[in-house]
Amino acid sequence: MANTTTVVEKWNTRGDGLDKLVRSSGPMPQPGKNEVLVQIKAVSLNFRDTEVIMGLYNHHKTIDAPPEDPFVPCSDMCGVVVAIGDQDPSSTAWKVGDRVLSTFIQSHVTGQITAADMTNGLGRPLDGVLQTYRVFPSSGLVRCPDYLTDEEASCLPIAAVTAWMSLYAPTAGKRLGGGDNLKGKVVLLQGTGGVSIAGLQIAKAAGATVVITSSSDEKLARAKALGADHLINYRADPEWQETVMALTGGKGADVIFETGGAQTLYRSLDCVAFGGLIACIGYLSGKEDAPGSRMNLNLLALRRNVTLKGIIVGPRDVFEGEMMPFYEQARIKPVVDRVFGFDEGKEAVKYLFGGGHFGKVVVRVGRD
Repeated sequence: MANTTTVVEKWNTRGDGLDKLVRSSGPMPQPGKNEVLVQIKAVSLNFRDTEVIMGLYNHHKTIDAPPEDPFVPCSDMCGVVVAIGDQDPSSTAWKVGDRVLSTFIQSHVTGQITAADMTNGLGRPLDGVLQTYRVFPSSGLVRCPDYLTDEEASCLPIAAVTAWMSLYAPTAGKRLGGGDNLKGKVVLLQGTGGVSIAGLQIAKAAGATVVITSSSDEKLARAKALGADHLINYRADPEWQETVMALTGGKGADVIFETGGAQTLYRSLDCVAFGGLIACIGYLSGKEDAPGSRMNLNLLALRRNVTLKGIIVGPRDVFEGEMMPFYEQARIKPVVDRVFGFDEGKEAVKYLFGGGHFGKVVVRVGRD
């Protein structure tokens, strides 16, 4: 599979707005020692990407400085290895033609994430994957499952790993949340974005009871078709925490995917089971308890990866050695809401930011 292309096409941002995302091209990079060149086939988008492009991803102090030069956004890709640099015998073994997935934090191989790791995130501060080719360290990739399409597989690096860590997060030598057995546990999912839908698929495959919230009855119906046991429209039922308590016989949810932030966290605290886990994942309803006030507790927990358990994805060994075998055994296929062409990169991020999606939004990059 000789690579004869000499130009890389890419989307660039200065972190100054979705409308200012621009196309550019550059020379083909060459892999160095313990690196590989990957032709990118598909990129899945995350809410983080819209924040980065708008200059709003500023709650991690290690990467607060505004970018001096344009950079490539986005972190989640599926691609194929097309060239390999010199490799140490101890480095991860890849060969030309291997299908691979990126890891979000390239240096986070195992254990607890650190402040130093946060400087190695794809799509800010490192150049991201919304481009046709990129060089990766050999250790920054995992093997792509054969049963998934490029578009489906590209959805795994952040959404699926975050969901997995929220359900099986290792802390102090033990498992939080559902532990190693989710059967009989109650999992509460907020919304129907990529992480929540991945959590729904994993939790149901593991035998949990799932409660899911949304403002859309149509999306709730789609979640039910995927196996959700209880549906709550939070617009029609604003005191949804009381409904969760009623549904669980007063026990509460064992694991809660807290994706709302300012307008949801305190309701989550009212309906979590004794000894349960609130996984602080996102902040779609705001970062501050009130405009100009202190940062919401959800974001504070997420920012430093503490309990309430802030979830910043997970290490490569968990992605590769725990989550991937589970997905392959259960034959879980990520839910792709819509696929855009590479030329439609700007439209894709705007569509994601609009919030009308169910599951993941993907940009098809590669042209065979």
